[in-house]
Amino acid sequence: MENKEKSRIDDLIKKYKIDVEKLKKEQLRLAKGLKINDKIDFSLADSFGAFDNTFIGNKMLSCIVVCDKNFEVTDRAYSFEKVKFPYIPGFRNYRELPAMLLAFEKLSEKPDVVFIPAQGIIHPRLGLASHFSLSTGIPVIGVSNSIVDCEINKGYILRENKRVGKVLISKQGSNPMYISPGNFISIETAHEISKKLINPPHKRPEPLHLASKYLKKVRKELAV
Repeated sequence: MENKEKSRIDDLIKKYKIDVEKLKKEQLRLAKGLKINDKIDFSLADSFGAFDNTFIGNKMLSCIVVCDKNFEVTDRAYSFEKVKFPYIPGFRNYRELPAMLLAFEKLSEKPDVVFIPAQGIIHPRLGLASHFSLSTGIPVIGVSNSIVDCEINKGYILRENKRVGKVLISKQGSNPMYISPGNFISIETAHEISKKLINPPHKRPEPLHLASKYLKKVRKELAV
């Protein structure tokens, strides 16, 4: 991290009076409760949720859609809330989770599994995908564009020689997606479902594409 960026983050930590070490310990404690195995028979799953979030001024717009196997949207909801936690690398969950939970609570139908464009267990402590699952009890798949302090070996993502996810390249020439379980789902199943729900020409699993489409619609309606 460059000195200028580090200084900016240090200023935010002081301004918001954030106890970083306390939050790190909390993340590590919560991570001990993760279950990286299949909570249900996912071959029978027929309801798939996905989030997309964006920041507008000092607020966050969090949108979630639920679709079926044919990618027909069956439910959707959003929240538009003031952000109370600054952007600090490694602590994205504390910034985005509150608005996501509010949007999720508005659904009339809870999906079998949720895709979140964030890290699951590839996070060094507790990724947003994992934290959301712990808060809701819903199986979650993390789909991220980057990894930190991990290695790739034969398609698997390794942290300290332990498998924490798999790489997915959905079409030739596209950047890799790093698939990791959030909670209540195995590495293999998370990768398999992600791959299965690719709908060309879209690169990402289709529920994520539908969530992004919905976010654009809501943002236009809110005129923000």
